[in-house]
Amino acid sequence: MLAVLLPAMFSGCFGEDGAANVPDEEEAAYLQPWERADEIYDASDVFSRVTVNGSYGIDTVRSVYVDVPTITAADGGAGLTGDAVVHLGLWLPVIDGCDWEAGNLSEECRVPVIAEIGPYYNDGDVDALTPAERLGRFLIENYVPHGYGVAQVSVFGTGESNHCMDLMGTDEQRGIDAAVSWLGSQGWSNGKVGIIGKSYDGSTPWQAATFGNPYLATIVPMSGLVGVHELMWRNGSMEARGAIMHNGVYGSFGIDGDADDVDNACEGYAEGYANGPAAYLLGNMVDYAGNTYWTERSFMGRVLENYNGSVYIIQGMQDWNVDPHMAFPIHQQVADAGIEIKTLAGQWAHDYPDRVSGHSSQGVGRGAEAYPYTLRWDWADEMLYWFDWYLKGEGDAPVLGVEMQDNRGGWRFESTWPSEDTQFMELSVDSLGPTDAMIGPGYGPVTFSYGPFENDTYIAGMPTLHLSATPHTTQNGHVFVEMTDDNGIHLGHAVMDLRFHAGGRDGVIQITPFSTVVAKMEFMPLDVFLAAGESIHFTVTQTGEDYVPSPASVGHFTVNWAASTLTLPLVERSCDDLFQVPMIEYGESAGRVC
Repeated sequence: MLAVLLPAMFSGCFGEDGAANVPDEEEAAYLQPWERADEIYDASDVFSRVTVNGSYGIDTVRSVYVDVPTITAADGGAGLTGDAVVHLGLWLPVIDGCDWEAGNLSEECRVPVIAEIGPYYNDGDVDALTPAERLGRFLIENYVPHGYGVAQVSVFGTGESNHCMDLMGTDEQRGIDAAVSWLGSQGWSNGKVGIIGKSYDGSTPWQAATFGNPYLATIVPMSGLVGVHELMWRNGSMEARGAIMHNGVYGSFGIDGDADDVDNACEGYAEGYANGPAAYLLGNMVDYAGNTYWTERSFMGRVLENYNGSVYIIQGMQDWNVDPHMAFPIHQQVADAGIEIKTLAGQWAHDYPDRVSGHSSQGVGRGAEAYPYTLRWDWADEMLYWFDWYLKGEGDAPVLGVEMQDNRGGWRFESTWPSEDTQFMELSVDSLGPTDAMIGPGYGPVTFSYGPFENDTYIAGMPTLHLSATPHTTQNGHVFVEMTDDNGIHLGHAVMDLRFHAGGRDGVIQITPFSTVVAKMEFMPLDVFLAAGESIHFTVTQTGEDYVPSPASVGHFTVNWAASTLTLPLVERSCDDLFQVPMIEYGESAGRVC
């Protein structure tokens, strides 16, 4: 039954004038995103370009080794010899009258630094002294001429950095912090450092922000991890890669058969062999008997407590490598801590906002319906405006909030996401016609539907499905739910190990057979537009995507659908709330016309 009644919904589509319901700006130093529809950008390269080129040349790259004295003998590896270093390549602008080797430079000669920090230099990519195609060349060619330094930094155990590949552990974090301090304290530096990157390189900004380093002024994590366990386990359910990520994937980066391989004899590498399989079995952070392997690799608590800069999150809403829950509800948590934050969230996968090759290859239900409206050729300008304000104190203070794209391509600005005016429609699942009551090996799938919607509708947020579940065995159970539209196109999904029925990372060892629990499943963040007359459909199975039930959660269980509820987060939006991004012909966009 309908527990919360909603007002009539709206007609959602792209407006012809590209208008958006966004904050007013007076005498702006630059165009806001919703004002750029008619701007023309250089689309001749694989990435976006700033509309106004800088006036400085790009100096010869410098090779720098930064000492990390906080790595000691207790850490093993290079700590035993006391020579732990991280390596970086540094590009500085050519400015008349500025000698970068001089000890005391005038204020006009001091520049901020934008750094990309990660494990891939010389390990699957170019070395740190060569502009990397994934982001380095974008940063160097766009921003060094505007008076920025750019650094490519190798984390421990990769590239020319020694010590061990620590997979985002304490040693790696200290190496990153040392690089930030070096970049911010040089005579040519204005004392402000920003860190930007995607994936692993988007996780190092969060790592850096845990320290409260006074030189760190802004971070731009793109599809970055707020914690390693947080990504690879969801309500006790493990992604297939989770148990081997350290030793089976990244640990090998530091081992290449030379004499320096001994540097990888660190406690973190040894701990990885045990903690991956243990987390697979238990689903939690294995924080027993003083074990801190996973808690060391959980960043957000320390970020909220210590960080004094700003944050710009960039997230693909169809990124199932680094899932959207790395951005939401993180955005609001950061804002609640008093940290200035903006988020750009588009319907692309594990990619940058401006890469045609990645955006154009998305599949059905995984962003294809929103392409080419996913492409943001204004991204280079957007980052320049952000860096100018937070690293130079120039331009205008950015309008903070969330630029969100729905699954059919429409862009809008929200002050936060999920929006404060979200209305929650609660439904008894029993009224939706579930086809069976048994879930697990040999059973299912179970299906049910809601609809058709009478009006155009936005589902925007994290829907919940609370299942009244009764396991039949000591193996408890595991459940996966997929939401699709009338054409069977994927809209969203949720997953849970029943031992974690309360949600989060703290479960129980075992549920007593034939005792009932309420499994509080929360869908991954989604922003879905449905036209009037469309319905949504749910398929419940034991597992899906790349989630692997642990041996303790492969049993079958019964669901009491009459005691189970589905809650949909809905917002009212119209054509006036949408804006057009530049370089795209609008009109019949993704099947919607105003």
